[in-house]
Amino acid sequence: MHTEGVEERANSDGAPTWFVRSECRPCRWTVGVDVPVGQVDGLVDRLMWSDDARHRLDRVPPYAVWVLRELVEGFARIRRQRVITYDLIDQAQTGDIVSWDPEAEERLANVPAPVRAMARVELERTAVDRGEPTVTVALMEEVKARYFGMAAQRDEA
Repeated sequence: MHTEGVEERANSDGAPTWFVRSECRPCRWTVGVDVPVGQVDGLVDRLMWSDDARHRLDRVPPYAVWVLRELVEGFARIRRQRVITYDLIDQAQTGDIVSWDPEAEERLANVPAPVRAMARVELERTAVDRGEPTVTVALMEEVKARYFGMAAQRDEA
């Protein structure tokens, strides 16, 4: 079986899962399997970019694609991960120097999916700029007030 693709999904409980698509090349038989995140041993035969990560790579300016690809793939190899996800791109760019408080991670899961990745990047960037090793709920509240507090003040005026 040859791995054709990996799609990042959420199951009915909202927990993240991966949908791994594989194909038998001689007979052209295809199969897909939902697996918990990170549990792809034996299912993924090489380093793969998830569909979401590939979409993100496609939006990078052409002159920077090879730099980002090398950075992220090298980071994935060091961590012995076969699937490059949307979040792994962020971790590679920050050097994985920012950790997340479990409560902050839970709150981030409640952020709508289209905004979640941008919020994660901004929170990690803020933590790195301040020299803080962990994203906490307090930092989340501060960043939230910075962005949404200004809008609330304008609405009141």
